[in-house]
Amino acid sequence: MVKFLKPNKAVIVLQGRYAGRKAVIIRTFDDGTRDRAYGHCLVAGVKKYPSKVIRKDSAKKTAKKSRVKAFAKLVNYQHLMPTRYTLDVDLKDVVSVDALQSKDKKVTALKETKKRFEERFKTGKNRWFFTKLSVYSVSLAIYYCSLM
Repeated sequence: MVKFLKPNKAVIVLQGRYAGRKAVIIRTFDDGTRDRAYGHCLVAGVKKYPSKVIRKDSAKKTAKKSRVKAFAKLVNYQHLMPTRYTLDVDLKDVVSVDALQSKDKKVTALKETKKRFEERFKTGKNRWFFTKLSVYSVSLAIYYCSLM
């Protein structure tokens, strides 16, 4: 079988707390691990999307609207919907499975991820990744998931 879920691939999370959120694959575990005997991957995604910035906003308001919140999680392959997009954000050195184990490491990893996502947003690269999914897209994704 062809492995199409590769690192840096943009995906949409279909189940759980972050359902409907966009994420990027950092590392894949096709054969599973001892703890998780199924195919899964480590993803980092956007927990809170940036708001729309308009011209008359002050610099302070623009900075506040441009904030991004991030999440990192191990997700089953069946709970992801791959997209045609890829993100060339290097998060492999920041977010790891070990970082998710302890609270301190996770907080520092998420801060660094947030910083890299915000930097990416401010430069205007990967615009699609930082926009909310429309209700139609979310319902279509959930329908797609229910067919599996």
